[in-house]
Amino acid sequence: MVATSKVSARGTRTIVFWVAACLVLVLDQTTKLAVRSVLRVGERQTLIPGVLDLLYVKNDGAAFSLGRGAGPLFVLIAAAVVCVAFAYVWREDIPLSLVLPIACVAGGGVGNMVDRLCAGYVTDFLATSFVDFPVFNVADIFVTCGIVCALIAYNVWESGRERANGDAGGR
Repeated sequence: MVATSKVSARGTRTIVFWVAACLVLVLDQTTKLAVRSVLRVGERQTLIPGVLDLLYVKNDGAAFSLGRGAGPLFVLIAAAVVCVAFAYVWREDIPLSLVLPIACVAGGGVGNMVDRLCAGYVTDFLATSFVDFPVFNVADIFVTCGIVCALIAYNVWESGRERANGDAGGR
């Protein structure tokens, strides 16, 4: 029974991982396609006055345009991150609250990787107008939020396991 439930849990984690990662990828690529079809490079359009603008930028660097020209390296790093993320989800008995943010990181990473492979640059288009901040995209949001949520979920999960192990050991 234990082996069957572990396989079932692994299957559920795997499905959740791939569905969530694919949804992130589709959302990312759809928004980038929309921006490329409506704006010219460098063109700005206000979304929320004083808060958020659309600004189409071709980013050949990494996050926040760092590391310009190292595209092939970023593709390899993104591919490695996705492989490690999936292997972790597949092998470890982790809660879905940790699988989802890991899938968000993977989906966002693949979204930017697709841009690099197909166009040689990443389409960035979200620009804050209330603070000087680099232009970013939907994939960047999911990667950043996914990392933060994964760290929180991991810490909550670990502290719960430690409490459970402490309770079990004291009996």
